[in-house]
Amino acid sequence: MDHARAAISNLFSGEPTSYTRFSIARQMDGDNSHVEMNLAADEEEGGEVGRPEHLHASMPRPRRNGRNLCFIIMAAVLLLLIGFLIGYLSYRGRMQRVNRCLDGSGNCEMTPTASYFSDDGTEEEEVPGPRILYWPELRNMLSSKLSAASLEVNLRQREGKNSFEAGKDEDENTARYIHDQFTSFRLDDVWNDEHYVRLQDKGSSKNQVFIIEDSQEELESPDAFVAYSKSGTVTGKPIYVNYGCKEDFQKIRNMHVSMNGAIIIFRAGKITLAEKVANARKEGAVGVLMYVDTSNDKKADSYVPFGHAHLGTGDPFTPGFPSFNHTQFPPVESSGLPQIPVQTISREAAAKLFGKMDGDKCLQEWTRGVMGCKVTVSSNSKMTVKLTVNNVMVDRKILNIFGVIKGFEEPDRYVVLGAQRDSWGPGAAKAGVGTAILLELARVISEMVKNDDYKPRRSIIFASWSAGEYGAVGATEWLEGYSTTLHAKAFTYINLDTAVLGSKNMKISASPLLYSLLEATMKKVKDPANDLEYLYSRIGSDWIKKVVPLDLDNAAFPFLAYSGIPVVSFGFYDEGEEYAFLGTTEDTLANLKEKTDKLYPLMRAAAEVAGQIALRLTHDHELFLDFDRYSDELLSFQEKLWHFNANVKELGLTLNWLYFARGDFQRAADALRRDIEKSDRENRIVRRALNDRMMKVEYDFLSPYLSPKDAPFRHIFFGRGNHTLRSLLENLEQLAVNKTSVDVNELKEQLALATWTIKGAANALVGDIWNTDNEI
Repeated sequence: MDHARAAISNLFSGEPTSYTRFSIARQMDGDNSHVEMNLAADEEEGGEVGRPEHLHASMPRPRRNGRNLCFIIMAAVLLLLIGFLIGYLSYRGRMQRVNRCLDGSGNCEMTPTASYFSDDGTEEEEVPGPRILYWPELRNMLSSKLSAASLEVNLRQREGKNSFEAGKDEDENTARYIHDQFTSFRLDDVWNDEHYVRLQDKGSSKNQVFIIEDSQEELESPDAFVAYSKSGTVTGKPIYVNYGCKEDFQKIRNMHVSMNGAIIIFRAGKITLAEKVANARKEGAVGVLMYVDTSNDKKADSYVPFGHAHLGTGDPFTPGFPSFNHTQFPPVESSGLPQIPVQTISREAAAKLFGKMDGDKCLQEWTRGVMGCKVTVSSNSKMTVKLTVNNVMVDRKILNIFGVIKGFEEPDRYVVLGAQRDSWGPGAAKAGVGTAILLELARVISEMVKNDDYKPRRSIIFASWSAGEYGAVGATEWLEGYSTTLHAKAFTYINLDTAVLGSKNMKISASPLLYSLLEATMKKVKDPANDLEYLYSRIGSDWIKKVVPLDLDNAAFPFLAYSGIPVVSFGFYDEGEEYAFLGTTEDTLANLKEKTDKLYPLMRAAAEVAGQIALRLTHDHELFLDFDRYSDELLSFQEKLWHFNANVKELGLTLNWLYFARGDFQRAADALRRDIEKSDRENRIVRRALNDRMMKVEYDFLSPYLSPKDAPFRHIFFGRGNHTLRSLLENLEQLAVNKTSVDVNELKEQLALATWTIKGAANALVGDIWNTDNEI
């Protein structure tokens, strides 16, 4: 037995086979703990079995040999180190390929696979994992799937129909068609949004314009009307004021021509009809007439455009409120309603009216394309113009149609693509083109998700709006209904309206946050007029200087100025040769195709631009929102203010606080850029927090010191009102001309609002409250 025990003990380096019991006890004097090791057999039996007591007592304790233990530990550490190196090198190689894919270079065809082994150790067939789509591959997939033929099918849905007036049968039929199409595309969810709005329709008798001299002569009785015009009859002498801009009215005042009680005539263009009417009303005009400017297409001379005169967006009888059926509305109306009769007339009628006027000829710069232009009638003339408007108010239900492709990581963050559906006439260019592009993008992107393994990180919403002709009513009511949440969830709106009005030039309106993304996109979309060139060659490197400010008639305007959501709106047109049938009953597919022989390739190019923007914003880890652009915009504004430092100082004021606020925003933008560069892009929590800070930049330029009900367009760059930077600049320009003409208290308030809105935007950009710098 002893020999056997000795053999076993030697086999394990002298260690006995009996188990041991450890006890750890701390010495009372505070010294380090010691360890006692007792053989369990000794404790229990008083000695080992079969061994005499005296042998056990005289036998020395076996010494523990630690060499093998050291070898085992070193081997384990070495294996761990080798495993780490293998994993690191594999990860580094994969990330290098990912980075090459993200910047558009290198080979991006990576398909992860997983290997499995059977119980007997033989390797089974490799099973492919989820496919990873990188941006260049995704961009090419979109381009290959967009179809000009499909766009043509969508656009031809409007053929043979004369009107799609909001809330009427054809508008609702088209809404149902779009709903069915979204469903057939297998979008994740499709739904309707109902609103009950007050619109205006033409009355039982036509509106009329008369020339009164010795007798009354009818000038025109058009079918078209101007929505939200005041109904009634007015008479006054005619005065021509070019485009109806503020500077045009100033030139009339310089001629010492009184406009009080007059009927103002102006041509379309430069600013919206609603802005023209508001300017005329300020001068005391009792009525307004507008005609379409000259065109190379002579058959357009007899056509009369529709329009609206509400200086705002949405339902003017529920300002600041969503027009849901369950809302109890107070008896209020928008301050933007014109309060004077307004009517559009044909170019032929305008020429006849000018022929009757015997006053001074127009200024040289006002005469282009105007037939026998006169400013007004002579002092001896008895000629007047009589205007009768018979419009009536109507309450209607309108439908907005939505479909969504939900994001796989952040479904509660989304980009919205939208298009107006309604039109007073056939609306081929006004609503048909945008709706066709909307349907095509919904079809293609859904197919990429369902069939080609594209998994967008964020959601994409497709929206079809009604009552756009009345001033983006459908879109604005939706924004008002969800105003508390949309700015925190929707990070871009892409407007598809009037995407093709010509073929020679491009017109772009956008938030500065999207300038960089737009430029990158234009560099990757082929020009349909020249396959060897990209769209970027059309706009040129200085395209930002040509960006057109959004106006009230653009559905993107309330998204930006009311809700603080970055927007982009773009389209093809012919500079100096406007599409003459826009907004008329002759806005047909035939006339649009006559305007450009590349209609469907141009629509496809517009769809590719919009699709790339939407996909890039929902694909990348980091939102492609260039907040540094607002630093440039603020610096540009500051440079315009430097000329007025002395004028402001004379009033005991200073512009320094505004300059300091701009500096704070610059430093906050730099800090955010550093945070992004240092962050772990794979950490979803950190990435979401950084993206949210970028998303809020636009919203933070909405002045928080104004009521959305009283001043709905609160954006200090793109809004409307005394709080805007443009209004502040105009006041300072007036101060330089005439010190006494400026209200000093109003100027102080403007400076304060601008300073603290910019400062607030800087604080929000920094992030946490303890990182803000409040000493401006």
